[in-house]
Amino acid sequence: MMADAASQLTMTVPMDESPLFDGIKVSKVVLVTDIVESVRLMEKNEDETIRRWRGMLDRITRSILATNRGRLVKGTGDGLIAEFDHAADALSAAFSMHALSCEANAGRAQADRILLRIGCHVADVVAHHNDIYGHGVNLTARLCALAGPGEIVVSADFRDRITASLDGDIEDLGDCFLKHVAQPMRAYRVTAPGAPKKSRPLETERARNDLRASIAVIPFRLRDGSLRHAVLGEVLADEVIAALSRSAELHVISRLSTTPFRDRAASASEISLHLGTAYVLSGAYVVNRGNLHLAAELTSANNNAVVWADSIAAPARSLLDPHNELVQRLVAEASRAITSNEMSRVRTRPLPTLETYALLMAGIALMHRLSLADFDRARILLQTVADRAPREPIPRAWLAKWHVLRVNQGWTDNAEEDANRALDCTNRALDADPSCSLALAISGFVHTNLRMQFDVATDFYEQAISANPNDSLAWLLKGTLHAFKGEAAPAVEGTEKALQLSPLDPLRYFYDSLAATAAMSAGMFDRAIELAQRSLRANRTHTSTWRALAIAQVRSGRVEAGRASVEQLRKIEPTLTASSYLRRNPSGAFNTGKVWADALVQAGLPQ
Repeated sequence: MMADAASQLTMTVPMDESPLFDGIKVSKVVLVTDIVESVRLMEKNEDETIRRWRGMLDRITRSILATNRGRLVKGTGDGLIAEFDHAADALSAAFSMHALSCEANAGRAQADRILLRIGCHVADVVAHHNDIYGHGVNLTARLCALAGPGEIVVSADFRDRITASLDGDIEDLGDCFLKHVAQPMRAYRVTAPGAPKKSRPLETERARNDLRASIAVIPFRLRDGSLRHAVLGEVLADEVIAALSRSAELHVISRLSTTPFRDRAASASEISLHLGTAYVLSGAYVVNRGNLHLAAELTSANNNAVVWADSIAAPARSLLDPHNELVQRLVAEASRAITSNEMSRVRTRPLPTLETYALLMAGIALMHRLSLADFDRARILLQTVADRAPREPIPRAWLAKWHVLRVNQGWTDNAEEDANRALDCTNRALDADPSCSLALAISGFVHTNLRMQFDVATDFYEQAISANPNDSLAWLLKGTLHAFKGEAAPAVEGTEKALQLSPLDPLRYFYDSLAATAAMSAGMFDRAIELAQRSLRANRTHTSTWRALAIAQVRSGRVEAGRASVEQLRKIEPTLTASSYLRRNPSGAFNTGKVWADALVQAGLPQ
């Protein structure tokens, strides 16, 4: 170091005016920068070297450190010491310093270039006035000495606080012996991350044929307030990830992969480059008087467009409640927004250019809308997915369900043919993957509703739940089969469990409808009416829901309300009679069906 130049520069370098706590030991990220071959440069042209370095130091202080939340501790004549709270900020500043050096050296001969080397370490330091002291500062200077021109060398503690490939590419230098340090120290060389990929993972052929839309949930940020509330953002993210993971239609990125993006100003597209995700759910919160106020948004990585945003509040203590309404609302709204966005894309872009998951999600949603035009369109989309992925069980399982719904709605001219096609779809799905819980559950659905083979159906439902205990559809359909048979307790247990497990909003009306049937079988008529009415608010064309509502209304003594429901039912399915209902409804094989058919007749359905 150059003593004379050091005293001159230290007096003129602009310093951060914020006072340090005198004599207090604090944990800081320390960065030391040194000019390579400073003595040679000073001997060659002292005035010019000082002038150039002072210009660089001014830009580092006013621009680079300010941008990266760093503080200049002091200039050292031919270098500087700076402190940061976060390792990622220090590394970003180090890269910017090297970039500034390259810019300042443009057009100069190799011998005249001011090149920097940088060392970084995390250490407990003693703050005193406008300086910091301690063994950690000395270690950082020794790490700096290990770096070559334009290099950054960091300690193991620093390396543990950055993310490989995201913050930088990391090379292990092994145990290094430092001057005046008795024991070797593990050191790492860090270089700038590789150049961005020319095409995002979303645009690759593999991603285009992925069957599930991917979503990354970034741990929610504490906007302001006590740091003791910071953990709530992690807890909330965990709960949302767990709930979203139960959906067969979504691939949810692990929080171990998303945590590095917390407090990082990265766009959805940038996050997608690293995680290959189609959507990013993020947000910030405050805690006020025991209530958590969250501002959340869902962003599409295709174009960085926000597809959904909302402000939600709930008691902070409720985050650990298994039925937390804040988490349920976040999951339902995000799922609904993803489905809506993919349906919009399917409607505005030609099928060959769309990712397979977009076609699958749109097909599932359109199938469950139960308008005839949307229903027919759904089959085209699902068949396209099946053609693209012939060895995948999921699209054929949904195609099988399409055929069941077609019969249930009374839209088929040949129920036997639909039953055969549905069975062919589930058989081919199970040939591809015998343990696919969705294919097993829908195979049970086919055997329940179209084949009336209840023992076979029960076996498929049990296999589905064994393969995936969180398969909400398997629980729903198994519970409904118990309802048809008049087995009230397992009917309610299964369908209520399904309601807890199912986050995907477009299917919610279907879950509510079948749960209403289960409640009705248990004599829980108020609950059945509540569920049926909630289902109808989401979809007024599901004939099964109107039947369940009318039956529950009549059975609870509300005959006039039941008549109004049957009137709406017959507008959708004018040819329905009590006898045709008994022939095609699985409950017709049990006394349950006879009781329900009588209720429909009382409500005005023709015999």
